Amino acid sequence: MKQTVCEEPFERGPKLCAHCGLATEVQGLKRCSRVVAGSHAMQALMVKAAPIAGSDAPVVIRGESGSGKEVLARALHANSPRRSRPFLAVNVAALPGELLESELFGHVKGAFTGAATAKAGLFEAAEGGTLLLDEIAEMPLPLQAKLLRALQDGEVRRVGDTRPFSADVRILCASNQDLAARVTERRFREDLYYRLRVFVLTVPSLRERVPDILPLASMFLEQEKHATCRFTKPARRVLEEHRWPGNVRELANAVKHGAVLSRGADVDAAHLPEEVTSPRAARSSPSALRTLAEVEREHVMQVIEACGGRQTDAARVLGIGRTTLWRKLRAFGIETEE
Repeated sequence: MKQTVCEEPFERGPKLCAHCGLATEVQGLKRCSRVVAGSHAMQALMVKAAPIAGSDAPVVIRGESGSGKEVLARALHANSPRRSRPFLAVNVAALPGELLESELFGHVKGAFTGAATAKAGLFEAAEGGTLLLDEIAEMPLPLQAKLLRALQDGEVRRVGDTRPFSADVRILCASNQDLAARVTERRFREDLYYRLRVFVLTVPSLRERVPDILPLASMFLEQEKHATCRFTKPARRVLEEHRWPGNVRELANAVKHGAVLSRGADVDAAHLPEEVTSPRAARSSPSALRTLAEVEREHVMQVIEACGGRQTDAARVLGIGRTTLWRKLRAFGIETEE
C-alpha cells in the first residue's frame, strides 16, 4: 500500500483511510496526519486517543526517545476543534531557563540585557491552538511554577511586564522520563504533575510495532524523493529484524542513508547503515540496557501482536489470567478489551 504524508479525512465504513489503512475499530479520528498504525499496539493507542483529541484538557505523551511523540501530538491537534489554529512545539531541554522563559512567555523591551525590542512568546503565537512542551521533565522548577499559574488562570505575563493577558492554548507535554519519579525526586512539581496528567498516552516503541516498520520505511523513502524505488527482499528482512533502539527516528535516518547510497536504485541491505545490518552492533546497542518493566511491556505487546490483537489468547500464551493481563495493559497505558 502506498504511504504518504496523510491529511485525508477518515471514511465511515469498512475502510477509514485509504493512505494509512487504519483498521475499522479506530473510530472518532477525522485526520491521521503522519500516523502509521497497522500494528495492534498503535491501533489500541489510536482508539484511546480518539475521544481525547476533541478535548481541551492537557495530555502527557510518554514514550522512548524517537518513538513519535510529536507525531501523535500533531495528530491530536489535527483531530481537535483547534485544527485551524497554530500547532507549535518547543524542546524544553534545548534551551537554558532564561531563554526558555522568554521563548514561552515573551518579553518586553529592556526586560534583560539584549532585549532591544519586545517579543511575543509561544503562548501568544499559539493563541487558539496547541502548544507542545517536549521533554517537559527538564523544565526548571521556577518555570514550572509560572506554567502552573498560566494553566490555572488562563493568563500569562511577558518577562519584565506586570500586565497579564489571556492565553487560550491547549497544552500537550511529551517526555521519555517517568514524571512521577521526578516528583518523588523533587525535580518536578507535584501540583503541576497532577494538573498536566489529565490524560496519559504511551507511544509504543518500534520494537512493539513490527508490522509498522515497512510502511514507515516506505513513507520515509518517498520523502527522500525516491518514489520509484523500493526495498529489496534482503533489505526488508534486515529492517524487520533490527531492534531499533532509536525507534522511528533511527529508522528514518537509516532510510535516508540507504536512499543516498542506492543512487536512485532499489535500496538493498548493503545500502543500510552498519549498525542496522550487523548482528554484533545490534547486540551491543543501548536497547540491551533496559529496565525489567520495559522488557516485560515489550514482550507482552509482541505476544498480543502475534495473537492478532486478541488479548484473551495472549493471556493464555503468557500463562496469566485475563484480569492480570488487563491490569498490566492499563499500567502500560494500553486500552483493554471489554
